[in-house]
Amino acid sequence: MGLLAAGTPLTWYDSRRYNEHVKTEGTEQLLQVMKAAANRDHDPLYWGDEVEYMLMEIDDTNCNTMLDVIDDKIITDLNTDDYQLCKDNNVEIHPEYGRFMVEATPGGPYHGLTNGHFVESNMVERRKIIDWKLNQYARRLSKGKRLSVLTMTSFPRLGASGKFLNIENQWDHKNSASRSLFLPDETINRHVRFPTLTANIRVRRGEKVCINLPMYKDKFTPEYDTSIHDREWFTPEDLESKLASKKGHVYLDAMGFGMGSACLQMTFQAPNIEKSRFLYDSLVNFAPIMLAVSAAAPAFKGWLVDQDVRWNVISGGVDCRTPFERSTEPILPKYNKNGLGGVSEEEQSKLQRIPKSRYSCVDLFLGGKNKHFNRTYNDTEVPINDKVLNRLLENDIFPFDYDLAKHFAHLFIRDPIAIYEESINQDNMTSTNHFENIQSTNWQTLRFKVPNQKAIPSNKSAPGWRIEFRPLDVQITDFENAAYANFIFLISEAILTLGENLNPYLKMSQVWENMHKAHSMDAIVKEKFYWKDSFTTETSSTSLLSINEIFHNNESGIFATFINPILMYRGLVNKEWQELQVSPNYQRLYYYLKVISDRASGKTVSVARFIRNFIISHPDYKQDSQVSELINYDLSLMFERLTNLDNANDEITALFGHSTAEYLTTTKLNK
Repeated sequence: MGLLAAGTPLTWYDSRRYNEHVKTEGTEQLLQVMKAAANRDHDPLYWGDEVEYMLMEIDDTNCNTMLDVIDDKIITDLNTDDYQLCKDNNVEIHPEYGRFMVEATPGGPYHGLTNGHFVESNMVERRKIIDWKLNQYARRLSKGKRLSVLTMTSFPRLGASGKFLNIENQWDHKNSASRSLFLPDETINRHVRFPTLTANIRVRRGEKVCINLPMYKDKFTPEYDTSIHDREWFTPEDLESKLASKKGHVYLDAMGFGMGSACLQMTFQAPNIEKSRFLYDSLVNFAPIMLAVSAAAPAFKGWLVDQDVRWNVISGGVDCRTPFERSTEPILPKYNKNGLGGVSEEEQSKLQRIPKSRYSCVDLFLGGKNKHFNRTYNDTEVPINDKVLNRLLENDIFPFDYDLAKHFAHLFIRDPIAIYEESINQDNMTSTNHFENIQSTNWQTLRFKVPNQKAIPSNKSAPGWRIEFRPLDVQITDFENAAYANFIFLISEAILTLGENLNPYLKMSQVWENMHKAHSMDAIVKEKFYWKDSFTTETSSTSLLSINEIFHNNESGIFATFINPILMYRGLVNKEWQELQVSPNYQRLYYYLKVISDRASGKTVSVARFIRNFIISHPDYKQDSQVSELINYDLSLMFERLTNLDNANDEITALFGHSTAEYLTTTKLNK
């Protein structure tokens, strides 16, 4: 997320008067970027990853693991007092939405594949630095308590009854930002932007956010979420919960349930704008598939759920659409008249029906000069901002084509939800803050990242045209996270290097359906997804294939079409990726590819299934779909063992299989 700027974020009622100003000026800033950087070319394939961590306090005496919301100063300290340490180890530390979260990236980008383990080594350094700093803070703890940093997609007991934060009283004051029944405001980053963002989403919507996740059905699973309780703090928010919750579902009511989940993301720089558009379009197909293969989130708010990933939880957690925009009735019409939420009266007549949250699957292919693209692939109903579309198409700075203009005009249907008072008036020749206000709060599976005005063709020090790949759940170990990062890099390099005749397109409606299926429990082995029959011909035909077939079939499988060709092009193998097993320099890359291949084929389980199996086989599990404090505590200890590649309990073997476990436990990188 990057370090946060100082300033005064406006409340929704104060900021909404500037919505049109931000959109108008943001459009002009985009045009200035195009004027400066549209002709930029021959940029190298720089790339990087972002890993999100959770800070935890583990109470070994009382067998409870809590999220650490006290030691968030770690981000400031590592960017000031310990800045040189981070710089020397090529590490950058950033804040995230959760007060208990830390985001870490390489300090500078990778260039190409580098070597077989450079990415993982950098991830190891990041975790070491965070852990080292936490150990300094841990001196304040009483005997039997300690601090730990884990890569856990969803903390199973966030928002559950009992103690899940390491503060004395989780409810010693009213949580005015989210007004949640379950999450106190101490879960939110202290920077004023985050509670303001949380409140503005709720106020614009006219209701609390509402997320209903299907319960995992077991022998004694109750019919309703039993954690919903009466409270008389806020009207109407305290009245909404029983009406908003659904039978057979776990009910969540705060942004923090989604934005408090952790992910793994990668960003890739393309040579120029056309290649960037093509990379974006090509990776659209991969996003739902890789979400399913990275699935690592089977539990929320103390419940096992009948899905495996975090994505729709975040989507619901930041859904600021009014009931009118969602084409639904308000929960409490008395307090949300006509379902128009907090939208100002002068803007209400301009509201559009919007089918999806601002956190969603990609909505449009970008098109461009690729001979295989035609607009029939964009076969879904996607609302646009006509004013922005017309300005981009009719501008006198740089001639947008329709498909690229439509992409941005679609993003600009959203209102800015966090405006800084000090940033209302900007110099459009030098600033992109208004544009990024809209762009960066459209959280889709891919992000088309534009440069800034400094990125003129001759200035190679300024980042160019980039694609951010966003769907992945974070994995337990640095080894796994490096495996997924390197895997997506190889696919991206194959697309950019060998993709001249590649035809990546299928219907956008099929991509949306794939995204829906990717949420299913055990989707990695049970679901079938739309996938291309061939990437190398004019045909646009698709078939419903299993994940195993998508990865391993000879005609259009990921390994056959992308991984093997790019490894051959690099001279690393003669024919197939398995040859890397005996490579003196790239043996670890073989195991990166193997862990993904084994999960895709069903030889080993997903992280989500691994966690689910641990919970339902735990002695304290009551077959009621609920995750107790003891189960959660033991789960965190298991995560620690896996993080340290400790196979004393055969957990490395259970997660990765015998051969990979043997390799990992005998060839550990520096810990």
